[in-house]
Amino acid sequence: MTHDYLIIGAGPAGLQLAALLERDGHDYVVLEAGDAAGTFFTRYPRHRTLISINKVWTGSDDPEFNLRADWNSLLTEDPALLFKNYSRKYFPAADDFVRYLKDFSDGLNVLYGRKVQRVSRSAEGIFTVATAEETFTAAKVVVATGVSRFYVPPIEGAELCERYDTVSVDPDDFVNQRVLIIGKGNSAFETADALVETAAVIHVAGPHSVRLAWQTHYVGHLRAVNNNFLDTYQLKSQNAVLDGTVERITRRDDGGFRITFRYARTSERLREIDYDRIILATGFRFDASIFDESARPRLVINDRFPEQTPAFESVDVPGLYFAGTLSQQRDFKKSTNGFIHGFRYAVRALHHILRSRHHDIPWPSTPVEATPEAITDAIIARINVSSGLWQQFAVLADVVTVENGAAHYREEVPVAYLGPEPLAFVVTLEYGPGHDQVDPFDITIPRVAENDATTAHRASYLHPVVRVRRHREVIAEHHLAENLENQWNVPPVHQEPLARFIKGVL
Repeated sequence: MTHDYLIIGAGPAGLQLAALLERDGHDYVVLEAGDAAGTFFTRYPRHRTLISINKVWTGSDDPEFNLRADWNSLLTEDPALLFKNYSRKYFPAADDFVRYLKDFSDGLNVLYGRKVQRVSRSAEGIFTVATAEETFTAAKVVVATGVSRFYVPPIEGAELCERYDTVSVDPDDFVNQRVLIIGKGNSAFETADALVETAAVIHVAGPHSVRLAWQTHYVGHLRAVNNNFLDTYQLKSQNAVLDGTVERITRRDDGGFRITFRYARTSERLREIDYDRIILATGFRFDASIFDESARPRLVINDRFPEQTPAFESVDVPGLYFAGTLSQQRDFKKSTNGFIHGFRYAVRALHHILRSRHHDIPWPSTPVEATPEAITDAIIARINVSSGLWQQFAVLADVVTVENGAAHYREEVPVAYLGPEPLAFVVTLEYGPGHDQVDPFDITIPRVAENDATTAHRASYLHPVVRVRRHREVIAEHHLAENLENQWNVPPVHQEPLARFIKGVL
């Protein structure tokens, strides 16, 4: 039997797509190497606390709005399968998320213990997916394995280091030791924070500046929950962040290690430093080893991700799609496709794309009266509650098309996927230019006044943008100067300027 869709991986992305295919009656099968759903989360994060927020109480009973502060639930019509029913902790335990995925997977066509060994593609475009137990064929393959291979940087002597994926998580194993952690991401600082009470000295090293998520708005940058270590550094508590590159690692005769370090911003360009332990916390990458030459996708970003079209399809292997963390190649370090609260919407968009391309089922739309007032009302109603546009800022858009006197409203379309509509109003939520360079706590920096539409285009805070496109070309845009982080509902003062803008276009 040749399946319509074969999904590799029963993590949150694979399960999200499977649930949508199951709901709509499509043929699919999910292959999972582990013995249960969400195997990745049985190991990671190593210290077992998620950094995806779980805000149970929002003051609202709107389920769409509440997903703005619920970063763990998958998209479902079953209120019992919201993550708030599994944990009420703001930063929940990874084990609770594993329980959640197990229940979410019930009733889905998932085969466990099926580790994929080889994927190939015939000249006719049919995929063959082999496991140790059996072989499957499918018209389309969706890879939802995440970034599963640990990335070892090209440092001489890197093989001598311990690794984030296997190093002990017992702080007592590091008592009174000098520890170097290579990497400046959340895994590095998660590890450093765990060792603050026991290690004698901790250095965190990397060639790039530490970037703080609260400033850049990219949640993959260092989160506040992991940055207590910065306090110990700046308050002179025998810990430090080293800016530069580790050039070489050698083993000392006494069993410790010596590194040659090249500083990035001091006159002391090279220095030798000794440590008892060195830990690599340098991230993960996509494992392309399962693909033979007929199906191997092109890789980008230091070979960490498969290169994808706006439809999340491999640029050089037709019919090979990607879901979940792998889809962040489309918005790398800019938006949220690398995280559950972002890619759950990208998976739903992929579902619509697959149905449109392969089943002649158009993207769902709602008719709207083709008047400036009706279109304005529809846009503002969605802005007030939308979670997809909120989480996938500047990446997903609501689209109102107007043609032959009729208007239709489509939700959460990838901006890069938009077609050549004769006339479309494209609605996004976006941070303004230079938003990641602004210190949001510096009161000496003036902000663009809310409700001032004439200066809204300069606002650094998250705000709505409506662009007009004719056959892919942007011909006009309107910014609503409303800081949505401080106001749940766009006030009526924005109605008339937006309606006037839309009327001018129509």
